[in-house]
Amino acid sequence: MGRRIICEVVSVVALWWLLSLSVRVSGEETQVGAFDYANALSKTILFFEGQRSGKLPPNQRVNWRGDSALSDGKLNNVNLVGGYYDAGDNVKFGWPMSFTVSLLSWAAVDYKSQISTAKQLGYLQAAISWGADFLLKAHTSPTSFYTQVGDGNIDHQCWERPEDMDTSRTLYQITSSSPGSEPAADAAAALAAASIVFEALDSNYSSHLFNSATSLFEFADKYRGSYQGSCPFYCSYSGYQDELLWAAAWLYKASGQGKYLSYVLNNQGWSQAINEFSWDNKFVGVQALLAQEYMHGKIQLAKYKMDADSFVCALMPGSSSMQIRTTPGGLLYTRDSSNLQYVVSATFILLRYSDMLRNASVQCGSTSFSSVQIGAFAKSQVDYILGNNPMKMSYVVGFGASYPKQLHHRGASMPSIKTHPTKIGCNEGMGSWYSTDAPNPNTHVGAVVGGPDSNDQFKDSRSDYSHLEPTTYMNAAMVGSLAAILVQSPCCPYLLLHNSSISMVSAL
Repeated sequence: MGRRIICEVVSVVALWWLLSLSVRVSGEETQVGAFDYANALSKTILFFEGQRSGKLPPNQRVNWRGDSALSDGKLNNVNLVGGYYDAGDNVKFGWPMSFTVSLLSWAAVDYKSQISTAKQLGYLQAAISWGADFLLKAHTSPTSFYTQVGDGNIDHQCWERPEDMDTSRTLYQITSSSPGSEPAADAAAALAAASIVFEALDSNYSSHLFNSATSLFEFADKYRGSYQGSCPFYCSYSGYQDELLWAAAWLYKASGQGKYLSYVLNNQGWSQAINEFSWDNKFVGVQALLAQEYMHGKIQLAKYKMDADSFVCALMPGSSSMQIRTTPGGLLYTRDSSNLQYVVSATFILLRYSDMLRNASVQCGSTSFSSVQIGAFAKSQVDYILGNNPMKMSYVVGFGASYPKQLHHRGASMPSIKTHPTKIGCNEGMGSWYSTDAPNPNTHVGAVVGGPDSNDQFKDSRSDYSHLEPTTYMNAAMVGSLAAILVQSPCCPYLLLHNSSISMVSAL
């Protein structure tokens, strides 16, 4: 009885604390919003069902979508049906799809209990396998990997539902004579990470994922070359070294094999501090993964802990080495084109790193940031996206009272094939649906949009793709960020707390 009373008191006090707390980060006060993070998590995972390509399963929940692209791969007599449309278009880009699978798997591995408590683990595992299965199909031989289905330039001149798609499904492939280390290594990382997710569920499937990952890594490393096939849509500026290290780090995490750790130690990353984590630049993802190994006793990885600290210093307001500024409303602002992709990925790293630090701190010049401060700042970014911003706008479609209604997304912007079975061609789609100011007929629940401008302003206009278009990797990072926020109190099973509040609750 006494334990129950204490638990109830803690619940009330902690709930009041979450609703009213103002967190000070380097002298700047940021109001912490109160949101249903579990609900936001469920919606951001649901989004992936709306991005599915191929034959949809019987348990498909996004019912405005239908089967699409059922002949993908036939041009080369291979089966490339399935996978994800990466954004609001109808192209399947393997490189960002791999990054998506990696991020989703990272969340499923490190926040499994929180996601399970929110009753979303099965849905998340399904989202991971949908992408991973496509990557397995695309790896048709030890020195062959299909990197893309569909011509991006042609596709972007057409506005049609994926179910009506009649544009060219051109295939892009890397081989030993035409290499592409970035997409091959990124796929290796994705499959290695996914192999951990399914290790206890299906050992045969997990082994298949890992074996394919090792083959892709060897291919990427042996036949080195920077990939240009997805330009101008996905062009690498960071080169392929980060992808090779990213793959080696995940292969080590999945297997514990020393050769992958040796690979990381024998290959250097960028010498300067990193200030972004994205589909192109994965150095800080490597640093965070290896910093965790350092904290578990791998003292030879001290450099990666210092590098991860530098990333924190590059983002935290008040740091003397801060590189990324914030908007007047407090949002990290890296660049105008789909800025939220950088916010959510950085936020996931900051939250994950603050969990790793526990009660330690990061020194940035003369300023020290505790793990609580780092976590609180990262959480303020999530709260901004969910509606605690000057526009009072949720940038997650379908979450909150006010959210974007003109998502830059072909399938969502036209009537569902279930209610409008007549084909809608490219020109009709462009004239009758893309150009209208009417809200989308279908609500693509969970889609994270590109977000506001540098002054926190946002115009809900379908044509503004840099602020209105969703991407799978943006949602994947948001899934990880939300999962990191959901930490269940061991005392009270229905009380969800952010990790930075645990020490306060424990002290009561």
